[in-house]
Order: sequence, then C-alpha cells, then structure tokens
Amino acid sequence: MDFNGFLELFQGIATLAQSDPVIIWVRIGLMALGMLLIYLGKKEILEPLLMIPMGMGMAAINAGVLFMPSGVQGNIFVDPMVSDPKQLLDILQINWLQPIYTFTFSNGLIACFVFMGIGVLLDVGFVLARPFLCMFLALCAELGTFATIPIAMWMGLDLPHAASIAMVGGADGPMVLFTSLMLSKDLFVPITVVAYLYLGLTYGGYPYLIKLLVPRRLRGIKMDLQIKNARIVSAGEKLAFAVVVCTILCLLFPVAAPLFLSLFVGVAIRESGLKHLIQFIAGPLLYGSTFFLGLLLGVLCEAHLILDPRILLLFVLGVISLLLSGIGGIAGGYIMYFISKGKFNPVIGIAGVSCVPTTAKVAQKSVSAVNPESLILPIAIGANISGVITTAIISGIYVTLVPLIK
Repeated sequence: MDFNGFLELFQGIATLAQSDPVIIWVRIGLMALGMLLIYLGKKEILEPLLMIPMGMGMAAINAGVLFMPSGVQGNIFVDPMVSDPKQLLDILQINWLQPIYTFTFSNGLIACFVFMGIGVLLDVGFVLARPFLCMFLALCAELGTFATIPIAMWMGLDLPHAASIAMVGGADGPMVLFTSLMLSKDLFVPITVVAYLYLGLTYGGYPYLIKLLVPRRLRGIKMDLQIKNARIVSAGEKLAFAVVVCTILCLLFPVAAPLFLSLFVGVAIRESGLKHLIQFIAGPLLYGSTFFLGLLLGVLCEAHLILDPRILLLFVLGVISLLLSGIGGIAGGYIMYFISKGKFNPVIGIAGVSCVPTTAKVAQKSVSAVNPESLILPIAIGANISGVITTAIISGIYVTLVPLIK
C-alpha cells in the first residue's frame, strides 16, 4: 500500500495532512486539551462529571474529521450551524448526536433538565432562615454579571453578546446557555463552551483568590453561634416559598419562565417528599443530562469554531467576569465581617457565586485548612442557593430588557 492509499484508508490522518498548518496545530492542541481535561477530571481538580465526557468529545471531534461526499472536510457528529429544514432532516439521519443537539441543546431543554436536578438537590432552609444575609452575599457575588457588560462593549461586542458573556460571572452553566441562546444565537455555542470550560476555575482558581484576599486569621473565624441560632424551617414553608417565588418570577419575566419552573419544580418535589420522582430527577435525569451536555460541549470544540477571532475575546471576558464575581462575593463577606464586628467569616462571601455546590465546598475547604473546627458550610450553602436564584433573576432581566434596549 502506497502513502496515498494509506491516507485514503485513515481519513483522520489524511484530513490532518491536507489542512492548513494553523488547523493542524489547533486540532492537535484540542486533542491534547481534551486528554488534559479527562486527566484533571479524574484527579477531581475539575468537575469530573462534566469534564470527562467533554474531554472525550473534544479529542474525538478533532481526530474524527473525514472527507464528505462533496469533497470538503467535515464530521458525522453534529452540525450546530444548520438551519434549513430540509438539510436538517437529512443531517438528523446522518449525524449521530444531531438529534440530541437539535431537540435538547439548541432549544435550552437540556439546561432546564439540569436546573430541575439542581432544584431537587437544593435545601432552601437556610435561605429562609437568613434571607437578607444570603441574598446580600449573592447580590455582591453578581459583580461580574453586571460589570463585564460595559467592559465587553468597550472591547467591541454589542449589548446582547456582552450580556450573554457577562452571565459567565454567575457561574451557572445552564443559565449561560439559556441567556446566550435567547440573545446571541450566532455566538451561543462558543459562549457556552467558554462558560463550561471556565466554571472549572471555581474549582482551581477561587482557592487562590481566597488566599490572596482573605488573611489567614480571618479565614479561621468560627461561625458556630450563627448556625446554632438559625431558625428551623419546615418543609411546608419551603414548598410555599418555591411555589410563590416561581409564580412571581414567571409573572415578572415570562421569557425566562422555563428556567424558573425547572428550578422550583425540583425544590417543590423535594419538599413534597415524592421519593420516586426525587430519585429519578436527582439520578438518571440530572446525571444523564449533565453527561450529554458535557459530551456535546466537547464535540462543539471543533478546530474551525475555536479559530473564530471572537473566541479569544470571549475567553478573556469569561475570566474577567468570574474573577469580578469572586471579588464581589468576598467584598460582601468583608462587609458582613465589619457589620458583625468581626464575628462573620468573610470567606463565605465567595459562596454567593452560584456554582452549586462547588463554591460552598471551596469556601469550607479553604476555612478548614486553617481551622478544622470552623464549620461554615450551612451558611455558605444558603449563599450558594441564593446565588442560583439571583442569577436566574438577572438572566430573566437581561433576556427581557436587552432586546428592548437594542
């Protein structure tokens, strides 16, 4: 077999050999990055549930490029840009992930499934026991979702794109997916990919931010009295909270009603004690949706998409947004520290960034490293859950108001 025959047999290598040098190196780099994400997920440096399928998809899509019947290079995974109905019907019969992408990802359904699973896992008790404290910290931790918009517009993005990438600061992947789908249809794939890649920074980057901004002696402050004195909230109160807040938010922001319903129906099912539904939503639905979400995100990290000149800008803005939200959350923690005359641990503030339950766990781990006897997790979870609610509200505001302003 000559070399040309070898290339015809192994088309992944053939397409690599016949590509532009830039494409060659980007494809190889993305394959390597996919493998790195799998390793970091296995070591639990990044979220394994999301990063392992994402890394596998990223490596496979950039390796599995072939020559299509028309002669151009392509793949048989998914085509996120197809819009013609006849062409879509043909592709649905060829691309193996196209049905999942078309019927769950590109319409936001998969984000709602994940949000429903998050709702089932949330205990809103501490939010109701200390509502003003939790919501204050959550609002402070939304700094990135607000401050990134003028920065993004200064860097050349229009308002809908700026609002979409700013939502990365809320550290809530389904929310970013939903907002960008509604406001930035042309950029929602790269924005969502950037969002989920950078949510790993809440695992790896926020502990260093805490060490940088909070001195060791303050990280060790104990919160025993605040936790012991918290009011016990009944399941009935939690259920009433879910129903009332969901109804009010849907009334105010109908365009984001699917997200609000998904989150609060999960909370309602949890507090109603519907064990079979809880097991289904918190198990197969949540884990299955997260798996396919990660797999699709990886498959969407194809070399030509990553070479879009706007990608680098989105990456930079994603980092800025998450960094500002972390700083805002810690600033809120400091405000409570001074209000309480030194009895509040400022590290809790970063849990207002709504990556549930990652930022709350990061806060507790940072505190435990200094003082193993200091338990802040209940308060941190309260701020975390409030962060989910405030991020959903901000998403509803952006999705409602931005088209009117534009």
